Amino acid sequence: MTVQSLTLVQPDDWHLHLRDGSVLSRTVQDSARQFGRAIIMPNLTPPVTTTAMAREYKARLDAQNTSLQALMTLYLTDHTSAEDIRQAHASGIVLAAKLYPAGATTNSAAGVTAMEKVYEAIATMEAIGMPLLLHGEITHDNVDIFDREKGFIDTQLIPLLDRFPGLRLVFEHITTQQAAEFVQQAGANVGATITPQHLMYNRNHLLVGGIKPHLYCLPVLKRNIHQQALQDAVASGNPRFFLGTDSAPHALGAKQSACGCAGCYSSPAAIELYAQTFEELGILDKLEAFASFNGANFYGLPYNKKTITLVREDWQIPHSLDYAGDIIIPLAAGETLRWKQKV
Repeated sequence: MTVQSLTLVQPDDWHLHLRDGSVLSRTVQDSARQFGRAIIMPNLTPPVTTTAMAREYKARLDAQNTSLQALMTLYLTDHTSAEDIRQAHASGIVLAAKLYPAGATTNSAAGVTAMEKVYEAIATMEAIGMPLLLHGEITHDNVDIFDREKGFIDTQLIPLLDRFPGLRLVFEHITTQQAAEFVQQAGANVGATITPQHLMYNRNHLLVGGIKPHLYCLPVLKRNIHQQALQDAVASGNPRFFLGTDSAPHALGAKQSACGCAGCYSSPAAIELYAQTFEELGILDKLEAFASFNGANFYGLPYNKKTITLVREDWQIPHSLDYAGDIIIPLAAGETLRWKQKV
């Protein structure tokens, strides 16, 4: 018998971009519709590099008066000190620190230029148990963009964990077979987030028949063998893979331009997109653990007490949405989904 409804412990988003300013009325509401908690990325302009900035940003998020609990992160730079890390951890509002290799993605110019420059900060994180969240790509000009993640594993990630074997680490938005295998073979201190777009699409979807700017994200979509590896990872039920949308909003003009911004805005239908994908893979029974339990377990947090219910009902993702007076195109715009969150 076909499942007609699905009730889940309220899920969390362990990798989310909300931006700042007037657009928060859109982004926070969209995420709060389905998620209880979210780890908020710190790559604002200027980036969230201090505990004071994290506290101020959280106040702006909380002012949206939603039920979403914002879990804050600190943006690592070459100058982040051990004391900066200790202050952030002691604040009770900063859950983790995020490492962007300089130039890897949106607003990453102030990121880390060489891993050894943050060894002191990372050593402190290892000692106090504060997770390090990694955008895992190398950015050297001579490295093909489709090989950046594998290059990061070989030249940065393996040496990093050899040096700091007790570091709690999340390999964010993994996109390759090599990344999935690395996490599966690593210890319990290593986890990974997987986005809806990297489960749903591969680089053919991005490039065949013309470039699809609203599927352009970083790390970029890879070939289908890597998409299959991610699908196999979630199908395995391995508890160290968990939901992280990497939902990254950009207005229409910023996406459809001569230098289009990277990011997919999945928040308006994120849990429904995951549900549809899991059903297509024949693993709908594994969705709750992936969305609601695995991330909480990795971060040592309790499960949410509320639940959400998805019902089998065809509906169409809007072609566009208001974005503080501008326009934003959501992921899978115009597509019909079979699952809809019950209000």
